[in-house]
Amino acid sequence: MEKADIGLEGKDIIGHTVKFLVDCKENGEILDNQVPPSIYIVPSAFRDLSPSSFNPRVVSIGPLHKQDENLKGFEVQKKTYLHNLLQRCVPKQTLQDEHSVAIKQMLQECAEKVTHSIQRIKASYGGLTTCSDFELAEMMVIDGCFILEFGARLLELSSKSNKLITQSIMFDLMLIENQIPFFVLENIFECTLLKSIPNASLTTYIQEILKYYSYIFVGNLVAPNVSPDSTHDHLLGLLHKNYQPSKPIQAMFLPDPKGHSAMDLYRAGINFKPNEDQDWGLAMKLEVPSPLFSWIPIFMAIPQIPWLQWPTLKMPIMRINDSTELILRNLIIYEQFSNVGKYITSYVCAMDLLIDTPQDVARLVKSKVLINHLGSNDHAANMINNICKEVLLLEFVYHEQWKDLDAYYNRYWPYTISGLRRTYFKNPWNIIALVAAFVLFALTVVQTIFTVNPK
Repeated sequence: MEKADIGLEGKDIIGHTVKFLVDCKENGEILDNQVPPSIYIVPSAFRDLSPSSFNPRVVSIGPLHKQDENLKGFEVQKKTYLHNLLQRCVPKQTLQDEHSVAIKQMLQECAEKVTHSIQRIKASYGGLTTCSDFELAEMMVIDGCFILEFGARLLELSSKSNKLITQSIMFDLMLIENQIPFFVLENIFECTLLKSIPNASLTTYIQEILKYYSYIFVGNLVAPNVSPDSTHDHLLGLLHKNYQPSKPIQAMFLPDPKGHSAMDLYRAGINFKPNEDQDWGLAMKLEVPSPLFSWIPIFMAIPQIPWLQWPTLKMPIMRINDSTELILRNLIIYEQFSNVGKYITSYVCAMDLLIDTPQDVARLVKSKVLINHLGSNDHAANMINNICKEVLLLEFVYHEQWKDLDAYYNRYWPYTISGLRRTYFKNPWNIIALVAAFVLFALTVVQTIFTVNPK
């Protein structure tokens, strides 16, 4: 078609198309200048694998689950927590007439600080909020006060009869969809608890709450690199920082990680032991000494001899129970969609490589690097194998350890002995048959010698 043949309708289409594309560019530049959201709805590809890991059970924090009918019954309780926090922060010597004035003043300060940050709050949710600015500001004040008062009363609540509800709230506070920005908590903390606890730090205050989540990885949860003055995305982001190393680790893409299971490695002569690294709670370290009898292949079939030194993979101790999957999945989602180190993703994927069968779980439990409270090794193996589904492993912080594991396993004797142990030492009857064959062979040789030379 010639240019002259283009009519007015065609020109209108071209003009609208050009304008649309120009607007897209301008809108794209605006979006590029915005801070990426830190609180988001979990994509269905991950949610469908374990919906209970992302849905709050008792309390709604923030706007994403505000309309959930199952959670509205607790809204009155949150307001009670708010007033209890304000009462806590009023000095005891305050006169009765001045008491209500002090409470109103604190609420006024909280509302002003939150209102001034309302656009920043919206940006933290990526535009997913449908409520008005007034509703969002009110929600932030109530939810922030609830979290601070819940933390103050946690020890008291844990000792009462409502332990189940308290535990459920603790899990709800760690859901990626159930967060409020950390700077909102800071604003409310400054207007309330800081008045009664001068020079206090919100990070230090929240760390006392996070100690209750240290059951997953046995040991000290509080990392030395989390300073009292540091800022964070939200509570889940602060929990994630506790699992970061004190020094940066060079992560690499692992295109085809070698999945040698725990039993395969054990049969090849590799033991597993708990790691006690003070700089990083999730550290793994492969120690490959030069054993005294490594030149005698038969010793490689019995790596549990205590006076022989064999390669050892030192690992963090993980405790698996009913809530482990919930915490790990939310930490992994946070890593997948945020610009933070992929430490939890790397650890869970490493465990996925080590665990193929219930026998692998049993080996790690016997080596004291895994504590299984689920009762069934099958259940534990399925949980670990399912967590990494749909997860992209673009940064593997244990790539050096896995490269060394693969290099050792593929040596002639470890690989050969592993195959022999898998085939001939799988059960006691195979061992008895093999020993009987050796004895029969030895007797046959002796009989042949005496037959040829009776003297």
